[in-house]
Amino acid sequence: MLAVVVAVVFPESAAATTPVPVLAAAALGGLFPDFDLYAGHRKTLHFPVYFSGLAVPALVAAALSPSTLTLSVALFLAAAALHSVMDAFGGGLELKPWLGTSDRAVYSHYHNRWIRPRRWIRYDGAPEDLFAAAMFAVPTLYAYDGTIQLGVYAALGISAVYVLVRKPMVVAAQTVVDAMPEHLVDRIPDRFVEDFR
Repeated sequence: MLAVVVAVVFPESAAATTPVPVLAAAALGGLFPDFDLYAGHRKTLHFPVYFSGLAVPALVAAALSPSTLTLSVALFLAAAALHSVMDAFGGGLELKPWLGTSDRAVYSHYHNRWIRPRRWIRYDGAPEDLFAAAMFAVPTLYAYDGTIQLGVYAALGISAVYVLVRKPMVVAAQTVVDAMPEHLVDRIPDRFVEDFR
């Protein structure tokens, strides 16, 4: 969606003429914070303040001198910032966020503390999470066709499957953890088993 906004505001820009690298950078920026899933999730690579602070000058630079490089960097940072900030609008970090027991949504390195979950979207994988993803996808689906459109539909399909398996996945994981020897459970990061003990 960010790349679509840029292409509309600056139709002469690289986003309008060569959208694939710019859209790929925006998509990667949106995914990047979750690369910390197995190592300090929502803390190690989530930087709501710093990504936002870096995105502003990058977006100004891209507006003053639009090119594939400047737009890609700006949209990568903007998407990473948006992801990091939006995680605070959802549920907490616990394995069963629909229970609403966690007071940790995303870590702010700038403030040196956890930001509490707002629960505007109850949890990742809730039906309203898919609805939000679909709403963000609409501009891209309207503006582009071909490979880009297929990529967006694929992402929405993955999101829909995630909504269907989100809760059963936790039940299955609990069954597996309960059957594992304790010495193996001790090797699993605490955040993946703390709700099962």
